Amino acid sequence: MRLVLEKRPERSRAMQIASPLFAVALTVLFGSILFAARGFDPLHAIYVYFIGPLTTLWSVEELIVKATPLVLIGAGLAICFRADLWNIGAEGQFITGALAGASIPILAPEWDSALAIPAMLLLGMLGGMAWAAVPALLRNRFGANEILTSLMLVYVAQYLLDWLVRGPWRDPHGFNFPKSISFNDWHLLATFGDGRVHLGAVFAVLAVVLLAVFMAHTLKGFEIRARGEAPRAAGFGGFSQPGTTWLCFGLSGALAGLAGICEVAGPVGQLQPTISPGYGFTAIIVAFLGRLNPLGALLGGLVLAICYLGGEAAQVELSISEKTAQVFQGMLLFLILACDTLIRCRVRLEWTTQNPRQPDGGVSVSLRNTSMTRGSSRLLGPSLRGAAR
Repeated sequence: MRLVLEKRPERSRAMQIASPLFAVALTVLFGSILFAARGFDPLHAIYVYFIGPLTTLWSVEELIVKATPLVLIGAGLAICFRADLWNIGAEGQFITGALAGASIPILAPEWDSALAIPAMLLLGMLGGMAWAAVPALLRNRFGANEILTSLMLVYVAQYLLDWLVRGPWRDPHGFNFPKSISFNDWHLLATFGDGRVHLGAVFAVLAVVLLAVFMAHTLKGFEIRARGEAPRAAGFGGFSQPGTTWLCFGLSGALAGLAGICEVAGPVGQLQPTISPGYGFTAIIVAFLGRLNPLGALLGGLVLAICYLGGEAAQVELSISEKTAQVFQGMLLFLILACDTLIRCRVRLEWTTQNPRQPDGGVSVSLRNTSMTRGSSRLLGPSLRGAAR
């Protein structure tokens, strides 16, 4: 007996839209089971995790602050993934964008004018774009797998940040703590009122809207979609694969770098060894939760921001570990991919004659009529390619 995944002749449009909702609902269900297994009241635990962050004005402001980098990075990654380009190194591009933009207040603190913050934002975008250009170059020139190259560059960026804040860029008056000088005046993003919501939230909304228009109403947007859905047809149509790679990695890297400089010039206010709780990796979930649509990334970013705030609240109120709180993010990604797989394929039991190489009663799984065209698709699996559609 074996399980067979057969590609469905037609996929329900309604189910494709509802798939993220099912994934979120199943995450809540399995999360309740997890909390019950740990000895907590599941209803109270779910309230603390998912509802509590929306009950006060302060928590809503924090929700927007957490969602800002997730939306910026997730919208850029959605563009990459639509083109079947797997930029997994947004965390490194986030860090390098923060480093490039922070060079102005650290190396030229006397430049304290209204032009300083636009220059920081521009440098942040260029820094993230330059870091993303490395895997794009390696893929175009040598055919290197962009998943591996972009991911490995994350660790290079993290060590670079750690070296700078402990060495050349360390605050000489910081009592030997590994951090840079604190940013102030024109080196900080403007905030709304007395809260922590900063101008980066506006940038996130603008980026989502502009990318949605770009993908839906421009030739380049059509080229990106064609390259991801029908690469051979895109080639016959004269669309350049290297050009699409440069464009997608440049856009996603620039937005990740913008998120990085907005974070250090906003809530963090300085460079330190850890400036991100993993926004670059969590944004991968944001992109898929948003159906690889920039507008959907806005909603996906808010959902994952609730997970961050809920995890912090659960650590305080329920005394659970940070790792337990992070389980929800991995569970959500797994269930999104599982729901997408079942939308694309049907599961069927197939009875076969006994295979002499297989013991009695063995169960195997086979895939039928599924396509895996590139090395990245083989690594990530058909579910990710299905989510891109």
